[in-house]
Formats: sequence, structure tokens, C-alpha cells
Amino acid sequence: MDAFYASVEQRDNPGLKGLPVAVGQADGRGVVAAASYEARRYGVRSAMSSSKARRLCPDIVFVDCRFDVYKAVSAQIHEIFRRYTDIIEPISLDEAFLDVTHNHRNIPLAIDIAREIKKSIREELGLIASAGVSYNMFLAKIASDYRKPDGLCVIAPERAVDFVAKMPIESFWGVGPVTASKMHSLGIYTGEDLRNFSVPELRLYFGKAALQYYNFARGIDNRPVEPFRERKSVGCEVTLDSDISKPEEIENVLATLAADLEERLSRKSFKGSTFTLKIRYSDFSTHTRSKSDIGDVAAAAELACIARELLEKENPGDRKIRLLGMSLSKSDSGKKESPLQLRLDFDE
Repeated sequence: MDAFYASVEQRDNPGLKGLPVAVGQADGRGVVAAASYEARRYGVRSAMSSSKARRLCPDIVFVDCRFDVYKAVSAQIHEIFRRYTDIIEPISLDEAFLDVTHNHRNIPLAIDIAREIKKSIREELGLIASAGVSYNMFLAKIASDYRKPDGLCVIAPERAVDFVAKMPIESFWGVGPVTASKMHSLGIYTGEDLRNFSVPELRLYFGKAALQYYNFARGIDNRPVEPFRERKSVGCEVTLDSDISKPEEIENVLATLAADLEERLSRKSFKGSTFTLKIRYSDFSTHTRSKSDIGDVAAAAELACIARELLEKENPGDRKIRLLGMSLSKSDSGKKESPLQLRLDFDE
């Protein structure tokens, strides 16, 4: 999944084939947006700082992001999907869920559709896809990650419970490093360990996510594939070249971000009711401050004013600031249920 950008760069520049490639900014406080599998062998991963990537792999080759190209390639991949179904839920540029229960070509088995899609992506676009096939979204995601790169894994209903029982908890949807650490402290390392906890017990530690974890441990996921997802937020942020703490420096960054956010809101015709200010300090601790029911605010001057108000409440004092961001969001809407079968990730 996150090797997509790097694989496009290697495809378009044959000189990069076989080399450890990172997409992202090489200088300053750049971050790796994607790493080729050659780079991953050295431990380089997406979201890693460029400086750390260079330490791990001195020969790594950095290339600039070309988001317009990645978007165009993603659109080509979706054209291949639409040969089989219109029920497609994009998760990002490089991954999507497909409901192929009733497909345009009347192919009875989802695995045959997955094989055809993988073949078309390879032959027409010169890229490799991994596919996961199962009867719900959670299991399809696990399956798609199971045999990368160029994988194809099916989790049939009769295998699901045993399959999930053996999976490391880090592979579960919604379990990041912080949640995984908390689960480890409770003795939860696999799906089988998780299955030993009741919903009330899980709720003590994981709140509203408890029922989801309880169901996942049993291979249950009733979420539908949603082909049209409403945008819930629009935002922007900047990692600064050097830490700042002076009020006038912070003010300048907020003004720039507010202007950027105004332009994004206008371009996407987006309206939200909650404004959030994000601050990351030099020690990497991240704080957010929000203000709800702000009305129809979209002008840069108004956005900057709210940001200043929230910053005052945060009161950073002399603390050095590494990153600033702001976003506008709206509340969630309800969801309906429907069947699903297929998820694809695009690799190398």
C-alpha cells in the first residue's frame, strides 16, 4: 500500500529499478512519504524522518513527490475496478474496497475477479497489486496485507475465526502503536488473546472502540462498502524548518496556514462547524484545541482569529513549536450496512 508512490517512480524512471528509493523531501525536516521494498529492507518506512532514513540506508535515493501523477495513476486503477463493479470505496490514492457480490461480468468467485484485476494492473500500468478476498471489510484488509508484495489471500468464512486468532494484534484495523502497547500491558498479543475479553472489560480500557475490537476478534464486521464518502474535514499543516516560540513568528505561520485553508475550503466547496488547531512541540508532544459551532467561517482573517484564540488557551509560553496545523470539520453521519468482498493494495 504505502510503496505506491515509490513504485510509480521506479516504473517511470528505469534507472531507479532495484535501488532503495524514498519519495519525499531529502533535506531539512523532510519526511518519507513512501519507501520502495529495497529501502524497507534497511528499516526505512513511510512517515520516517528523512535524516533517519539516510542513517539507516546511506545509499537511499530521494525523489520528489509528484501527487498529480499519483492521482492520475490512481484514476487509471479505478477505471480497471469499474469494469467489475461500481461499488468502490477509496481509502486513499493507493487502496480501495470493492463489493463484487453482484459484478458486471457475472463472475461467481471474488478470487477470480481479484486475479483479473491484478493481471490488468500489471499488464496495463506496469504496477503490482496485492488483493485480499473475504466476506467483510476487516478480513479483506487483513488478507490484503498478508502476502505482500504481489499477494493474493482468501479468508473463507470457515477459516476466519482460526485465522484471526493467530494474527498479531498490531495487524488489527484501528490498532496503532499506542493501542498495541496498551493491549500488550493487558496480555493481549493475538486475536485469540483479545477474544478472552468481554465488551465491558474492553470498554474500561478502549472506550467506544471496545465493541469493534470484540467483533473483530470473532471475524465480525458489518460495515458496508460506501462508494460515495462525504468529506468530513479539510485541513493543512506545516513542519517548520526550525523551531519557533516568538509570538510574531507564530502569528506569521498561522496567517499563512489560514490563507492556505481558505483556498482549500473554497476549492472543495466545504463548510464545517468545528475548527481545530494542532500544535507539535520540539519534544514531539502534540496538542489540539478545538472550537465548535463557529458558524459559516471560511475567510482567512476569521480562521486566523480563531487560531489565535485557541493558541491563547493552549498558552505554549516559551515552548518551542515544531509543527502547526489547522482544520475545519463537521460531524459524522449515519451509515448503512451491505455486503462486501474485496480489498486491494498497490505495491512496489
